[in-house]
Amino acid sequence: MDFRLNTEQQALADTVARWCANAYSGAARKQRLDAGPEGGTALWADMSAMGWHGAGVGESDGGFGGGVVENAILMEAFGRALVVEPFLSSSVLALQTLVALPEGDLRDELVAGAIAGEHVLAIAHVEDGNGEEIAGIRTAATHTHAGWHVDGSKSFAVGAPCARKILLSARTTSGIGLFVADADSVAPMSRPYRTLDNLHAADYRLTAAPVLAMELDSRRAEAALAHGMAHALVAQCAEAVGAMDTAISLTVDYVRTRRQFGQTLNGFQSVQHRLADMLVEAELSRSILYSGMAALTRDGAQRVRALSAMKAVVARAALFVGRQAIQLHGGMGITEDCFVSHLYRRLFVIAGQFGNESFHLSRMARTAPDDPDAPQIAPTP
Repeated sequence: MDFRLNTEQQALADTVARWCANAYSGAARKQRLDAGPEGGTALWADMSAMGWHGAGVGESDGGFGGGVVENAILMEAFGRALVVEPFLSSSVLALQTLVALPEGDLRDELVAGAIAGEHVLAIAHVEDGNGEEIAGIRTAATHTHAGWHVDGSKSFAVGAPCARKILLSARTTSGIGLFVADADSVAPMSRPYRTLDNLHAADYRLTAAPVLAMELDSRRAEAALAHGMAHALVAQCAEAVGAMDTAISLTVDYVRTRRQFGQTLNGFQSVQHRLADMLVEAELSRSILYSGMAALTRDGAQRVRALSAMKAVVARAALFVGRQAIQLHGGMGITEDCFVSHLYRRLFVIAGQFGNESFHLSRMARTAPDDPDAPQIAPTP
């Protein structure tokens, strides 16, 4: 797989870098955080106007013919600037889950609306105690004369407070199904909150929540969830690589100017070695990100193992780079006004979301390289 950017991809990288520098400068980012979950409408429209929501979707589904590389380009730039728009949860995880489903009126309507930026999507899949496995889903979907409704609990639905449509996984009498709910109809059953890294999420306690059936075939529903999760894992790791790059750059700039014992900090060999270790971890993450991107073309155990290896390495590196950046900045590194503290918080969340290092190492250990029945990676937002 050739990871050199072609002309269109390089133009995309340049465009998103300029947009982030303008829309997420220091003051602009603070204003965006203060505006809350509904404060990004104009920025979401900007993304739509530039075609970013559909950048990773094929032309046959109404996208712009790109794929995982285009989403990785966008997410790496968003990681450098710590963009808080729900692009990962909506335009990658939810949208890729939808495009993996067979065509249908409801599916096509949601895909078209998401690509056009008309609405934000979110997935409510995680349940307390079920880890990352689809088999742990306990939320139940029931069909009555009035239609489908679901009962159960969902946790950490990232982007849900901003969303108009919520995709829900639930268990039916024939297995796992995918359903869609209007965000307004389930809002009274939600508890929205701001996360550690300044994103917005919600927990749900659903009681007879009205939904529409998206996919009732258990095999197709599980395959779609696994497809969306795989793309989200790669996009998230690309975001982590971008955030690590910024953390290293800011730390290098800081130790070049901070003086101690009569010289700048970059004159101490121990500091130089620590910076070198940070760079090594970031570059290892970038390399295994490429491996994970290539793995999306595979099937079965090879794909699962490659994606888990990618996330395990990136999770460890994200924590190491973030912690060392804090350490080298000293006390100011944990203050709200220091951008490094925001970078570390995002890297901390990334390290645990979609499964932490231990989870993915265990998954690799459980999955034989040639096992065609390897467990699918299930999505969490």
